[in-house]
Amino acid sequence: MLSHHGDKDRGLLSYMELTDLPFLPRRMYYITKVPKGEIRGKHGHYEDQQFLFCIQGEVNVKLVSKCGTENKKLTPGDHIFLDRMVWSEQEYVTGEDILLVLCSRAFDKDDYFYEKQEVLS
Repeated sequence: MLSHHGDKDRGLLSYMELTDLPFLPRRMYYITKVPKGEIRGKHGHYEDQQFLFCIQGEVNVKLVSKCGTENKKLTPGDHIFLDRMVWSEQEYVTGEDILLVLCSRAFDKDDYFYEKQEVLS
């Protein structure tokens, strides 16, 4: 999804065509300055779909869905898709991590669920 172009003298340019996404992003945010080892997330969404992109550092992502549990390590340039009804948490490994998130929906507090059991039932 992300393309990377560059060289050691000029640096790296990473980009993505938004038309490559299965949804038109309605919201974008990024998370920084999370202390090393801290875990965030611990929720899912009834309707929202998201792409998580590691911009800097290392973020371990745990996904829980009806299909089981998946763990993925994201390093710069990596991404993962969070579908509806997937509970997730993110561990920030280095203390210098940056996670960028593109969302299919605007913020709606009623779209959140916090118990993993909602996914499994």
